Amino acid sequence: MSQKYDVVIIGGGHNGLVAACYLAMAKKKVIILEANAELGGATASIQAFDGMDVRISRYSYLVSLLPDQILEDLSIDFETISRKVSSFTPAKRNGLDVGLMVNRQLDTDTKYSFVALTGNDAEYKAWDSFYSQLYELAQVMAPTMLKPLLTKAQMKKIAVDKGLSHIWDAIMERPLSEVIESTFADDLVQGVVLTDGLIGTFTPSNHMMANICFLYHLIGNGTGEWKVPVGGMGAFVKKLTTRATELGVEIRTDAKVIKIGDDSVGKTIQIESGEVFHSEFIAANCAPQVLAKILGRPAPQNVKGSQLKVNMLLKKLPRLKSGADPVSAFAGTFHIDESYAQCETAYQEAAAGKIPTVIPAEMYCHTLTDQSILGESLREQGYQTLTLFALHTPADLFEKDNEGVKAEMLRRILKQLNEYLVDPIEDCLAVDIHGELCVEVKSPQDLEKDVALPGGNIFHTDLHFPFSDDAQVTSANRWGVETGDAKIFICGAGALRGGGVSGIGGHNAAMAILGR
Repeated sequence: MSQKYDVVIIGGGHNGLVAACYLAMAKKKVIILEANAELGGATASIQAFDGMDVRISRYSYLVSLLPDQILEDLSIDFETISRKVSSFTPAKRNGLDVGLMVNRQLDTDTKYSFVALTGNDAEYKAWDSFYSQLYELAQVMAPTMLKPLLTKAQMKKIAVDKGLSHIWDAIMERPLSEVIESTFADDLVQGVVLTDGLIGTFTPSNHMMANICFLYHLIGNGTGEWKVPVGGMGAFVKKLTTRATELGVEIRTDAKVIKIGDDSVGKTIQIESGEVFHSEFIAANCAPQVLAKILGRPAPQNVKGSQLKVNMLLKKLPRLKSGADPVSAFAGTFHIDESYAQCETAYQEAAAGKIPTVIPAEMYCHTLTDQSILGESLREQGYQTLTLFALHTPADLFEKDNEGVKAEMLRRILKQLNEYLVDPIEDCLAVDIHGELCVEVKSPQDLEKDVALPGGNIFHTDLHFPFSDDAQVTSANRWGVETGDAKIFICGAGALRGGGVSGIGGHNAAMAILGR
């Protein structure tokens, strides 16, 4: 069988669906070939616990980088909800249980929390100043993400002209560790800032990779705000799928691409069934390493992931020893043992091949903001979800005994969490129809197996600053999605500006193809 298209998209994750919609709106004939039985990839929602009516965003969970412009362009009504609480960090000071509560909009409650923790308002003032400057930088950089690449010099000139030379230097030129240590004095406050530079990235704080990860977590939509997706990430996939279908995009699941060749017009794409598709262009919504394998070429270096994802269903929220209201504490990002010193020690131990003695982790409760992922009965009974993301848990630690290491890490993390709780978390966990606790753990190895992320890297490869280091941008790197083959483009997280649940890689690949 032989079929002809303008563009074949390999992979039906959210970026592939975004690319398909833009191309179809431009009247191109498009087909998505998805290897799995369902679309969505790492943005899928599933019923993780047998007999429990709740759909969990299994791998990704919050939205910041998805530009509003993409939703507007594609006429997609996808709701995300702001959280009043940005973060809560429990701690022990002088034998007392305390905590740092930071609201999204800094207010007197936030200021009081800083003072109660540190004894004065110096850290609060430093926090306000630092994040105000970051907000201004985000306002400058976010609009460039859906445009042709700028060079570093061009981006810097825009920032400097806006009076942002100081924050530019802090984020783009100096190690994040130096910036944090010179700006904040309290170890706990320093750690809360640092965590955005570590999520999913195995790096010490004095490496520029931490700066890049930090920047991506702070510039989304010009605000850096992380919102809760109504209905979970799966709702986003459904909205995109519906829109793509309305626009005439063909979608094939269970269609694993195994070979790409050339013909007189463009490319031939063969799937496992033997079917062959002809297309002028290819948009690869898969990792660059996967694309290389399909092409029969040497794969880029496999940069391994560094995260442990734990999904839980609770019968009730646990009470906190600090006396903080659980409804507020768990609504935002709840930090567990993420002080600056704890993060640095955990990195050193993991780099030496050991499970960190204390594993830095953070979590939030989706259902405190959006209960639509719960069935009616669970809602009435007060059930809640918890999503946990552990730092400095690199793939190498799981290589020899994936299940055993996951179990040990879960044991340590729950024990750490219990240090701050009145009610042990085990007593709060729901049980499924088999009598098993409703908790599942996913390592980098699981992500590679389940959703084809090489090394379990949620970014596919190392993140890069969202501008070009080259002296000038040419047609060969105009959008940051080019591959060296004029007919093939990366449209996933492996694109230069592709990290996170953003749709940016999909948009930019579509623009690059239309430009050709």
